Amino acid sequence: MNAILGKKIGMTQVYTENGNAIPVTVVDVSNNVVAKVLNTADKATHIELGKDKRKITNKADNGNYKILNFVPRFKKVFKLIENEAAPEVGTEVKADIFSVGDKVQVTAPTKGKGFQGVVKRWGFAGGPRTHGASDRERAPGSLGTRTIPGRVFKGKKMGGHMGTRTKTISGLKIVKVMAEENLIAVEGAIPGPNKGYVIIKKQK
Repeated sequence: MNAILGKKIGMTQVYTENGNAIPVTVVDVSNNVVAKVLNTADKATHIELGKDKRKITNKADNGNYKILNFVPRFKKVFKLIENEAAPEVGTEVKADIFSVGDKVQVTAPTKGKGFQGVVKRWGFAGGPRTHGASDRERAPGSLGTRTIPGRVFKGKKMGGHMGTRTKTISGLKIVKVMAEENLIAVEGAIPGPNKGYVIIKKQK
């Protein structure tokens, strides 16, 4: 296996033998099971990992995961490594698939910020603070359309919904693997809020 699902716990720091502090994000990778084995031309090529149990399920999902006996709350399909034997459905995937020093990439949805203006969303400077312009401090200013083209182009930097976009950070390193607790400490910060689900994948 070259990937695992996890739940972000939070950030802390790990000290090296030299006394240097390394900021890390701790990820809980317990309750990872093989939910499905997907075949292509009678050959297992992909597997689906599932983490945690969904509280409310429907008949379609119950039938879909009949062999597993429960419906995963968070799931993701991964490609098997070449010449890797497909594990059986229900096989638990643990933290020990990683080693200290492994380079990984982490994918997760970013924190949701709701509707935000251009100052917070795009870093605009805002308007003047004086000379009667009391309502211009955080305004975007002119959109610059005039007669031609007479409309606002798509993609114009304006206020709007911010966050909850899938983001991948590559080049992170595994600093510590706590196999008994099924915890992994990843160097640096990773996307998403605490208790949010993340995907950790090995890099070559």
